[in-house]
Amino acid sequence: MRLLPGFKPTHWGNALLAFMLTGCAAVGTDYVEPELAVPDAWHLRIVDQVEQGPEATLQTWWTVFDDPVLNQLIERARDGNLTLQAAAARIRAARASLAVASGARLPEVATTGQASRTMQSDDGWLAQVAPSDGFEAQNLYELGLDASWEIDLFGRIRRSIESSEAQYQSTVETERDVMVTLFAEVASTYIEVREFQRRLAYARANITVQQQALELANERYSTGLSSQLDVVQAQATLGMTEAALPDLATAEQQALYRLAVLLGVQAGSLQDEFSSVAPIPQPAGRIALGLPVDVVRQRPDVRAAERRLAAQTAQIGVATAALYPEFTLSGFIGLQSRSVNDLFDSNSEMWGISLPFSWNLYDGGRVRSNIELQRELTEQRLLEYRQAVLKALEEVQSALVAYNNEHERLDALRRATTATVEGVRLALLQYDTGLTDYNNVMTMQRDLFQLQEQLAASEAQVDFQLIGLYKAVGGGW
Repeated sequence: MRLLPGFKPTHWGNALLAFMLTGCAAVGTDYVEPELAVPDAWHLRIVDQVEQGPEATLQTWWTVFDDPVLNQLIERARDGNLTLQAAAARIRAARASLAVASGARLPEVATTGQASRTMQSDDGWLAQVAPSDGFEAQNLYELGLDASWEIDLFGRIRRSIESSEAQYQSTVETERDVMVTLFAEVASTYIEVREFQRRLAYARANITVQQQALELANERYSTGLSSQLDVVQAQATLGMTEAALPDLATAEQQALYRLAVLLGVQAGSLQDEFSSVAPIPQPAGRIALGLPVDVVRQRPDVRAAERRLAAQTAQIGVATAALYPEFTLSGFIGLQSRSVNDLFDSNSEMWGISLPFSWNLYDGGRVRSNIELQRELTEQRLLEYRQAVLKALEEVQSALVAYNNEHERLDALRRATTATVEGVRLALLQYDTGLTDYNNVMTMQRDLFQLQEQLAASEAQVDFQLIGLYKAVGGGW
């Protein structure tokens, strides 16, 4: 079969190339990244706390605590956390989706072939031309290539690739956001374990002191120097402190279970590693916040929201391209012969080329409605992006305020605890010498235990607030 005798396929290629070089630009809305509406400087700068000491690297902010155990836990979470692995899988899926969209730029080529043997009916629609002895069976052999190529004159494919690429980039930013959240949760849970260990240690130390006070009350009661009320009060104080141990132990174990899940291991597998008590780590470095615009650009959730906006903006162009005609270059080249021996002869050659197009002239308004739909979805993505920016600024400001205020609270608790420790010593000494009654001893011991509980919680809270600040500024990737 020959189409347009004397017109070779190369002529079609040259004509098509010239047509494409003078083709149309991609229809739809060209994406422009929105301007960031952020303040020039932070409303509150924590000069004494945040900017004190050597600067910590934002990407590895947990090193500010100078705790080898925490450093190791972060690395184990990076390798074993299942949520992070799922985020990586989503990146691979988005990369494959981008490859699918990008493949539409290239022609589709398929090889075809068949061998057949047919015979026409002597009484069928060719009966008038049938030979006297009837039709004979005929062999037919074919081998060839079919190709088609959509000419992207109005940018449907280009916009689809643009959308897929931005969507892929958003999954990368989402994985980074998972990392930011994961490392903050690992650090916070680790701090929580150390907090409960410290509170348990305080409780046991108070129990030891209160047992000594009970022995002293019994001695004074047995010698007639005090009443039985002192003994009862000492027993009650001791019992209240001992009652706190089970709850603290339960909370410690539950924190260890959560930490194990964050590392991607079985709950209960960290018990041996944390059998020894360690202090609550305290930050030894500072964070350089930079300008608000830098912080917002650092946060992966904001970056992901911006990429989703870009991806959705490109969908307007995809929808708009449906208003215009679609051109496709199609062709085939092959061999056809009734004898397999002659299949590769020059006379067996066949080829064809065509440039069909389709244009939807009426669809009941579906295309224009889809364009409007994509515009509204883009507006939603823009509002989500702006909301992400506002949220980022709010979280940083809140973390700054909380970190500064907790430092002030911690300083006051340390002073109060130091004074109360001395008060317990003096109360016991005066009670032993008969200068005060046991009620003062009981009061000071209860106050001490409560203050030590608050002190441990505040030491941990300072760490929590600092971790929250690093998370708010997008540190950890």
